[in-house]
Amino acid sequence: MLKTEIEKALTVLKNGGIILYPTDTVWGLGCDATNPEAVEKINILKKRTADKSFIILVDTDSKIQSYAEDVPDVAYDLIEYAENPLTIILSGAKNLPKNVINADGSIGIRVVKHDFVSALLQRFRKPITSTSANISGQPSPQFFDEIQEEIKEGVDYVVDWEQELRQPKKASTIMKLSPSGQFSFIRK
Repeated sequence: MLKTEIEKALTVLKNGGIILYPTDTVWGLGCDATNPEAVEKINILKKRTADKSFIILVDTDSKIQSYAEDVPDVAYDLIEYAENPLTIILSGAKNLPKNVINADGSIGIRVVKHDFVSALLQRFRKPITSTSANISGQPSPQFFDEIQEEIKEGVDYVVDWEQELRQPKKASTIMKLSPSGQFSFIRK
């Protein structure tokens, strides 16, 4: 079943569509992070202003340098030893469309540790966006059945994986990391 869900999601991503999918944090809306039209579809669905940046998910830390110029060595240690999902904001975003990147040129990246998402990313070979599956300004849903119908109906594919899970998950820790290795927490 996992393989089938990955194939279906992969087809949607390759065709510029949006998926509603479980992550290592909360349920997310995802698309090809390198496709500006797909990213804009998520902004429209979420009723979100275009000036908000996205985080991207990758399957291994070796891919981080493909999307950020300034990756201090400490970033790899933080990712390796983080006990909870960790999003690192790095300066010098590259190889991504403007509507994914923060106004200051930075990008939030998370190396995901989740069976479905890791396998999907490995097959897709590009990063995908991750943003909570809610209308902008509304609470992030903890569980699949808390996701608004407007969101479920507005995506191109709803992943049929972990929909029944009732284990609370929380958003990732977000840490801004400068090229020199200095850091500050944005969200703990």
